[in-house]
Amino acid sequence: MDAKKVLENLKQRFPNEPEYHQAVEEVLGTIEEEYNKHPEFDKVNLIERLCIPDRVYQFRVTWMDDNGNIQTNMGYRIQHNNAIGPYKGGIRFHKSVNLGILKFLAFEQTFKNSLTTLPMGGAKGGSDFSPRGKSAAEVMRFCQAFMLELHRHVGPELDVPAGDIGVGGREVGYMFGMYKKLTRDFSGTFTGKGLEFGGSLVRPEATGYGNIYFLVEMLKTRGETLEGKKVLVSGSGNVAQYTAEKILQLGGKVMTMSDSDGYVYDPDGIDREKLDYIMELKNLYRGRIREYAEQYPGVKYVAGARPWGEKADIATPCATQNEINGDDARKLIANGVIAVSEGANMPSTPEAVKVFQEAKILYTPGKASNAGGVSVSGLEMTQNAQHLAWSAEEVDAKLHWIMESIHAACVKYGTEPDGYINYVKGANIAGFMKVAKAMMAQGIV
Repeated sequence: MDAKKVLENLKQRFPNEPEYHQAVEEVLGTIEEEYNKHPEFDKVNLIERLCIPDRVYQFRVTWMDDNGNIQTNMGYRIQHNNAIGPYKGGIRFHKSVNLGILKFLAFEQTFKNSLTTLPMGGAKGGSDFSPRGKSAAEVMRFCQAFMLELHRHVGPELDVPAGDIGVGGREVGYMFGMYKKLTRDFSGTFTGKGLEFGGSLVRPEATGYGNIYFLVEMLKTRGETLEGKKVLVSGSGNVAQYTAEKILQLGGKVMTMSDSDGYVYDPDGIDREKLDYIMELKNLYRGRIREYAEQYPGVKYVAGARPWGEKADIATPCATQNEINGDDARKLIANGVIAVSEGANMPSTPEAVKVFQEAKILYTPGKASNAGGVSVSGLEMTQNAQHLAWSAEEVDAKLHWIMESIHAACVKYGTEPDGYINYVKGANIAGFMKVAKAMMAQGIV
């Protein structure tokens, strides 16, 4: 395989999809050497078959707003690869959603799911509909309209969606209700459901908790702990909230949180009481992070910026893709950051990743460190299939074990001759090899 040739071919065939190209380039660049040890892969053009989704669904979603006006949005589902299990991946509702972004997310999801040790393929879906500013009735009508099309393409042994940005428990509930109405089938077709109808304990916390469990394992390789460390957290949604919660539980100090308008820096640290305020602000009132600065004296609010210029020991981006660029990465290094653990999907640009790795700091890509969410989604699928509900302690213990296993796989494939652990390389090769072997065993399909 010539990684550059494969990428150029994909760019020509699928133009105007920069995030997808970026995700493919990052993977191909790290697996090329390992791939070329297996000439049998090249003989069946395995790499191209792995990069291009199995199928892509695009459809119009028509719904009525509260004023009786008819609105239209685009809906998508990318079923990328099911070599190791049913398609699995979230649904994102955000104005930025387009085909290229969802293809990148589905591609990443394939390797992330492979790393979890659970039998799940990769998929992603969503719409350019934004729940922000919409009434609950409008969100319900949109979700129901979205499912009128999507219900044909999902199922417990086919494709199991979950939540993502803009899709929480409320939206999952509306979609599941409509799916059940249309199919007359009560099964584990969605994860992230309410506890009353098949959801799993620890699912809301899973991505954030898993992020920090992975971070702790990374710190151990340098003889460090989280105790007393100052941490920059971006975002203030689900992942950021539970990342911050676990940091506090393990003795770390949360210095920042943010949203799309700006960030807050609290020199005293965001403690449990303050985090509860943020959770209430965001989850109940759908407020903005600047209100935190108005609530607590001495807090700095910076509009239109991200927190990467502040001084700290650790950074964990939990907002969205490409939120740390090369300049941000250099600021983090200059300010003494020793570890970056990604809670979001691909939040660091290629230039930023290069800066982190050249500085030899601990850096892990999201496909490894934020795999906790989909891991507990997989555990929810298992509970649904068995018609059982496990305790929070049981689920959390399994999540902890999965994150330790992912870390061990990254160390196995990513340790370089000088001892530096290249977590990007390790995660990509470990995830790739499992999917590749499954594809080889199943023939050219």
